[in-house]
Amino acid sequence: MTREAFTRLVEEALTEIPARFRAEMKNVAVVVEDEPPPHLLAELEVEEEDSLFGLYQGTPLPERSWSHGNTLPDRISIYQRPIEEACEDHEDVIVCVAETVIHEFGHYFGLSEDEIEEIEDKYWRGENLDDV
Repeated sequence: MTREAFTRLVEEALTEIPARFRAEMKNVAVVVEDEPPPHLLAELEVEEEDSLFGLYQGTPLPERSWSHGNTLPDRISIYQRPIEEACEDHEDVIVCVAETVIHEFGHYFGLSEDEIEEIEDKYWRGENLDDV
């Protein structure tokens, strides 16, 4: 898949985030990269047989104090190659990209892994995420 086509999938996934959450998404850059660098995988202790599809780097919203500001944007990286390698077809890529985008923005909003998984489950069951 071309970078342009993959980036469009990421952009489409961003539009699936409920409007009330999108309105709070400020000063965060979403970038598509080929794959995570080896030093990052080592730092995060990602095992060789595992994959890293995305990464949030920044200060989650609930952890920010009143003095938070004048900072570089938070960053969400979406890694194209690991996603493509883990998927069997184009539809799997679409699903994986959407889950990864939702997951990483969950970290931005300070949600726990369990809370993020619950939201992902609701999303794929077709439930309304505006109630989240």
